[in-house]
Amino acid sequence: MAALGHVHLLVSDLDRAVSFYTDLLDLSVTERQTSYAFLSFGDQHHDLALQAQPDASSPPRDSRGLYHVAFEVDTPATLRECYAWLQDEEISVRSVDHGISKSLYFADPDDNGVELYLDTRTSDTEQWERESSPFDPTSL
Repeated sequence: MAALGHVHLLVSDLDRAVSFYTDLLDLSVTERQTSYAFLSFGDQHHDLALQAQPDASSPPRDSRGLYHVAFEVDTPATLRECYAWLQDEEISVRSVDHGISKSLYFADPDDNGVELYLDTRTSDTEQWERESSPFDPTSL
């Protein structure tokens, strides 16, 4: 296997979901169908597929399945800017320093779990030591 191809999310309102992911992550819409939108960071046709299914229900908390989708950012400034955007949108965010990364956890408009993270490892051999402490994203 070469890489993860894409993530496909069911959403209740396609326009709202497209706006959320394009505004927050600067993804581009590469293709749009009646109930589908394909979004890309630029190298692939799509990294994120959104499918409108207005009558779909969310799985109950603590059920098996996808916990969250994680997007890596390149710089501390980008993570700080994303945090500011989420605050402006009044989206509840949990910020966690994992020692090897700094992460923002939140839900998209359809309650899908999302993580934005900055890899802070100083070497490829550095491993997660189960650290999970809060941090102030505005200090990045």
